[in-house]
Amino acid sequence: MTETERPFSLRSVALAAYLPTFLFSVGEGAIIPLIPTVANNLGATLAVAGLIASMVMLGELVGDIPSGWIVSRIGERTAMIGGAVLAIAATILCLVATTPWMLGIGIFLIGIATAVFALARHAFMTSYVPQRYRARALSTLGGIFRAGWFIGPLLSAALLHVIDDTQIVFWVFITACLGAVVVLLVLPDPETMFGRAERVPVPDGGSRTPGEELAAEESHGLGRTLWDNRAVLLRLGTGAGLIGALRASRTVILPLWALSIGISERDTAIIIGLAGAIDFALFYASGQIMDRFGRLWSALPSMIGLGLGHLVLAFTHDLPTNVQWFVGIAMFLSLANGIGSGILMTLGADLAPPANPAPFLGAWRFTGDLGGAAAPLAVAGITAVVSISAAAGVMGMLGLIGAAVLGRYVPRYVPRRPRGAGAAAID
Repeated sequence: MTETERPFSLRSVALAAYLPTFLFSVGEGAIIPLIPTVANNLGATLAVAGLIASMVMLGELVGDIPSGWIVSRIGERTAMIGGAVLAIAATILCLVATTPWMLGIGIFLIGIATAVFALARHAFMTSYVPQRYRARALSTLGGIFRAGWFIGPLLSAALLHVIDDTQIVFWVFITACLGAVVVLLVLPDPETMFGRAERVPVPDGGSRTPGEELAAEESHGLGRTLWDNRAVLLRLGTGAGLIGALRASRTVILPLWALSIGISERDTAIIIGLAGAIDFALFYASGQIMDRFGRLWSALPSMIGLGLGHLVLAFTHDLPTNVQWFVGIAMFLSLANGIGSGILMTLGADLAPPANPAPFLGAWRFTGDLGGAAAPLAVAGITAVVSISAAAGVMGMLGLIGAAVLGRYVPRYVPRRPRGAGAAAID
């Protein structure tokens, strides 16, 4: 059945892609803010707790490489199930961990599982959502993910109010992943729900769905693609890496900061959950800004805000009102991050060659994930050598440098589109 013949509505993908994504992100959002606290309870220093928290991003970076091969071999739906099952196994390891390093291995495996699950759900959308609906479907998928990171911490806070044991948050993730697996298993075959996806012939004589082919192309020849596109990746790709770095720094440094100034686990989860609500509320507005005024109007305010937020945070650690400052800056950082929702994906789509976009998109995503993996490691290292305040200050300066890089190269590589061009491209 061709795209023009296939009846389709965005609601039809709700169970197949949105609900498993929502469940997975709720579970992940439940554990992320409390990883430093769990590590600290196992005897980790503040710096080691930050290192363990960074294992999620490092796992995602490492998982980017095999995830394309996995999705292309076993299919989108099976890969999502496999990613959720791996996350369950990794979370069980976290539950039984008796040392910080056992916990770190479990968190690292959760990162790999997240990479596989994320690429599989993207490939699923590519295979079964017609082109004319795809941008809206992916935008909604991003909103669903942010909703999970808003609800997950609040759910953790509610459970910690009843059960005063941080281990409970791991059971939230296990339950959420089990729910995602059940949903994916009990649903009919995707081709029964959406019609048969067109197949793409491959050199070995077989065929793949467009999503499986996208996953294979993104991961194949990554080094060569990075070299072939070195000019744009060294310039604008540096900006993408710094976007990933500031986002990841925010994810790690906020719970680490809360631990360092003595905020309780429950209150940490509440604060980060409420901050996630701001992030979630802005994901659609960010797309409107990019389409109406140009990509720079989203990228630049976001990076300046993330940089300034880190810089201000650096000077508040020992103030008598440090908790109030922490709450305000957490909300401000979420506002800055929300304004930039979707900017990496959008810039990647703008820059990718239309005839064969997948290899470039894989390289582009790798640059963002590389920054996302490096920043938390830097935060942990600077905290160990100097202090967490110094780590926040360094990341703030990198944010402002990133803003300068984006201000220089976004207009060069992605000229501002006239009003209406973005909407026309979506349709």
